[in-house]
Amino acid sequence: MSIKFGVCSAFAAALLGLASLATPALAYVEAGTLSCRSLGTSSYIVFSARTFDCLFTPANGTPVQRYQANVQRFGAQIGFTNDVGLGWAVFAATSRVGAGALAGGYVGASGGAAVGIGAAANGLVGGLNNSFALQPISVEGQSGLNVIATVTGLELHAVVPARHHRRHRR
Repeated sequence: MSIKFGVCSAFAAALLGLASLATPALAYVEAGTLSCRSLGTSSYIVFSARTFDCLFTPANGTPVQRYQANVQRFGAQIGFTNDVGLGWAVFAATSRVGAGALAGGYVGASGGAAVGIGAAANGLVGGLNNSFALQPISVEGQSGLNVIATVTGLELHAVVPARHHRRHRR
C-alpha cells in the first residue's frame, strides 16, 4: 500500500468519524447528492477560500438544483491545487428537499493530500437549523501538491435560473 493512499485513507476515516459525531441525532434519510466543481489554480498557507459551481441531484427524481458555494478552510494546510471536484451524499429529515433549501452555512472538518493527483474528504453539517448533513461518500478529487487537515466552512447560495422573456410580434 502506498504512503499517499494510506495518508488519504487515514484522513478520510478520521473525517467520517468526526462527521458522524457532528450529525444531529435525527432519523436522517439520503435526500440526494451534491457535486461541486472549481476550475483553475489556487495556492494557500493556513487559510484558503475557493468558489465552486454545484449541482444538487435529489434522490426522489425532482429537477436538479444549482448552487454556488464558497469553501473556506483554516488549519494545517500548505500547497496548491488545480481543478477541484467535491461530492457529498446529502442527508436530511425528509427525502423532499425544496428548491434552494440547501442554502446556508455548513461547518465540519477536511483532510487529505495530493502529490500530482490526490484526494481529500469533507464532512459537514448545516443549512437551515442544522437540518442537513453532507457526508463524504466520495472524496474530493484534485490535482496539485498539498496537505490539509482543517476546519472547513461552506456557504451555499441557490442560483436562480435566468428567465427568458419572449417577445410577441404584432
